[in-house]
Amino acid sequence: MAKTNAVLTAAVETYLTDLRRILGSGGATAELSTYLPLGNLLNAVGATLKPKITCVIHPADQGAGFPDLSLYSATQIQRGQPRTRQLPEHGAVEVKPPTDDAWVTADGPQVSRYWNRYQLVLVTNTRDFVLVGRDRTGQPTKLETYRLAASREEFHRRLEQPRAFARTAGAGLGEFLCRSLAHRAAITEPKDLAWLLASYARDALARVQETENRPASAAGAQLISLRAALEAALGVQFKGEKGQRFFHSTMVQTLFYGIFSAWVLWSRSTRPDEGPLYRDAYKPDRFSWREADWYLRAPVLRALFQQIATPNTLRPLGIIEVLDWTEAALERVDRPAFFDHFSEGTAIPYFYEPFLEAFDPDLRQKLGVWYTPTEVVRYMVARVDKALKEDLGIQDGLADDNVYILDPCCGTGAYLAEVLQKIASNLAGKGLGTLIGAKVKQAAMTRVFGFEIMPAPFAVAHLQVNLTMNALEAPFSGDERAGIHLTNALTGWNAHPVSLPLFPELEEERDLAEQVKREEPILVILGNPPYDGYADMAVDEERELSDAYRTTQHVPRPQGRGLNDPYVRFFRMAERRIAEKTGQGVVCFISNYAWLNGLSFPGMRERFMKVFDIIRIDNLNGDKRKTGKVAPDGSPDPSVFSTESNPKGIQLGTAVATLIRKADHAPAETVGFRELWGQTKREELLHTADEAPAVLYEQITPHRPLGLPFAPIVVSRNWFRSPSLPDLLPMSFPGVTTSRDGFLVDIDLDRLRARVRDYFDTGLSHEEIAQRHPSVMKSTARFDARVVRDTLLNRGGPDESGFTRYAYRPLDNRWLYWEKDTKLLDERRADYKPHVFGGNLWLTAAQQIRKGTTEPQACFTIHLGSYHLIERGATMFPAWLRAENGVDRPNLSAATQ
Repeated sequence: MAKTNAVLTAAVETYLTDLRRILGSGGATAELSTYLPLGNLLNAVGATLKPKITCVIHPADQGAGFPDLSLYSATQIQRGQPRTRQLPEHGAVEVKPPTDDAWVTADGPQVSRYWNRYQLVLVTNTRDFVLVGRDRTGQPTKLETYRLAASREEFHRRLEQPRAFARTAGAGLGEFLCRSLAHRAAITEPKDLAWLLASYARDALARVQETENRPASAAGAQLISLRAALEAALGVQFKGEKGQRFFHSTMVQTLFYGIFSAWVLWSRSTRPDEGPLYRDAYKPDRFSWREADWYLRAPVLRALFQQIATPNTLRPLGIIEVLDWTEAALERVDRPAFFDHFSEGTAIPYFYEPFLEAFDPDLRQKLGVWYTPTEVVRYMVARVDKALKEDLGIQDGLADDNVYILDPCCGTGAYLAEVLQKIASNLAGKGLGTLIGAKVKQAAMTRVFGFEIMPAPFAVAHLQVNLTMNALEAPFSGDERAGIHLTNALTGWNAHPVSLPLFPELEEERDLAEQVKREEPILVILGNPPYDGYADMAVDEERELSDAYRTTQHVPRPQGRGLNDPYVRFFRMAERRIAEKTGQGVVCFISNYAWLNGLSFPGMRERFMKVFDIIRIDNLNGDKRKTGKVAPDGSPDPSVFSTESNPKGIQLGTAVATLIRKADHAPAETVGFRELWGQTKREELLHTADEAPAVLYEQITPHRPLGLPFAPIVVSRNWFRSPSLPDLLPMSFPGVTTSRDGFLVDIDLDRLRARVRDYFDTGLSHEEIAQRHPSVMKSTARFDARVVRDTLLNRGGPDESGFTRYAYRPLDNRWLYWEKDTKLLDERRADYKPHVFGGNLWLTAAQQIRKGTTEPQACFTIHLGSYHLIERGATMFPAWLRAENGVDRPNLSAATQ
């Protein structure tokens, strides 16, 4: 069932275009002339399915008359002599003129006759689609419906612009047809069920978003109340339109993952007379989404589900029928085959990532939802276990009752499940027998903790740990639950909580999480911190965490914006918790590797060498920008996150850092470092998980003048005798970043002025500007195009002094419109521009150069310079600085003078 929205949307656009041409000819019949475009649409959609489905127009009479179209599986298509009069496995299609009501037709005698023969009939009048199948009692029922337009008149009006029509409705109709054509196909693969549930979730999200226009409704009020409670409990704000969409998306995911988790636990449980895994109540014969909360152990998750799934919320949103469709889809799963692929500990995250990719790929990208490969998880847990035993002298490692473990960004629970498996492994052979399961369950409840800020992966993490405990034959029962908490790991370590009287379960969950933060003697912190943050989920307290790394004592000060990355805050949280509170322990994170030698991070590295005794780095490389994902021997060097389900992986290079602090602390003087390259580094990690550190790591001594890089750097001895540019020219500025070069930069000043005049023309709408100049009306995480333009229009016309010469690239001077207000320029560098004046001269240099460059890159200019003038991250050194009184002074250090 591999499919993409782009393919489906293109198929719908072709269908709408063909309909427009046929109906616009004036010579078409109301019904027969539409068979061909409908057949082509169904064939295009059917080609995306596995097995493929073929549409046959005007099929033969097979005992119930002549349906207009019939749908055959690829397995029914034979070479040579085909089987005659075989029934189409995927049903028949009945087509009516646009003037007919598809819903009335679906209840009529003709469709009833076809249904008795085929058991599945798709009814359409070219704009409405109704799928008629069997209900649980075997009687005909309308399974699913889809409407392209509310009336015939609206449909024909929108047909005049088929491309625009397809952009808004194409993916929805395409997904509906995918579900309809594949309705009879048994679901055996987790990725296919993930796509199907995501398809229904997208439908549900579209209906939820309509509540924005109905805040006074019961459903709208319920969501507003829930949103306020989550903001207060998690210390976040869902800001603006995008923040509201993120909140709605989160709630829909929670609803669907709650149902999925409950279905998995229902499927994997047994009746009381068949075994011990289902102890709470008698297992019902059929799964119902209305009873899903019975299977959700965490009270806050159960309460969240109940808040969303209440009839007062669902009925006004029109979501009940979507959830009924979801329940019917789960009934079509071939459970034995499905669970053969759905092994505990691996398939759950592989299910979550494809779901989010299909449901909301933009959100997945912004949140950095990347499943950590199993080999990486196992390697990190094994190295932590080994560090506890050999570096801290804790003989039982993770199995020791005094070792408290935290994954502060646990996602779907992969690290937690592996930690529990490692505890069970460490306990094996100690003569405990069946008590091993009880010991692991005690650990899961009292000393193995996970924090997660998003309710959907929080639900999956509980499911993952529940299944892990089932596999260890020690299932939770009664009120027992895993120590996984819905909370913001970066806040609440010292703050006093606010009361949440309208949501006591959320308040209780918050209090349990903060008890872990303040009272539990955490000894191990591990995981995969987020690589990016969602700009419209603001958290003020988080940003203060990186302040400790913004100052230095004996190394150059930080440069650039790298310390703003979210993973840095997780490092600071973990370092503070282990070094300043517990006093000893292990931090093990996989993260962006920029901090190992980046110019933004000397303070971070200096602090780590001060507070940790042992630092070990597994450099996994795989960076697109620095190495082009090519190993030194020229072979491919993909991201360690590149897997079969996600071949692209991520673009950033990554590294595993293991930081160890002993009770008798002595600051680290060297760093253990090793490189991993190529396509087999995941396997190499797993193969070396139990190797002694002395075998794996080269000991390097970081150089203070270079900012204590945690990676080998070859430097001439004479290099340290030469002054650096900042030693000579102490003041410098990063160049201007536009991010909208196609609009704000031009070689022709008149052409640039014309574009800017359009932008500031109050007579032109946002839509008209978007058509003329699309790049300036494309919103990003840091740039709301409509808000920015509205702000500038309210201010007045363009700033004429903003049209300035611009050093775009070496020997390539252009014109720039420099805007002092808003984020029209991505980074306008307001402190830099006043020093660009006639008679001044600028030297441009970069501290890091791209792969393959063997000579220093520098150039001179008299103009305002681009941040990308010679390299990404160009620094501009002026000869003169202009003071506020207009007096120029040389940009020379005292030593230089």
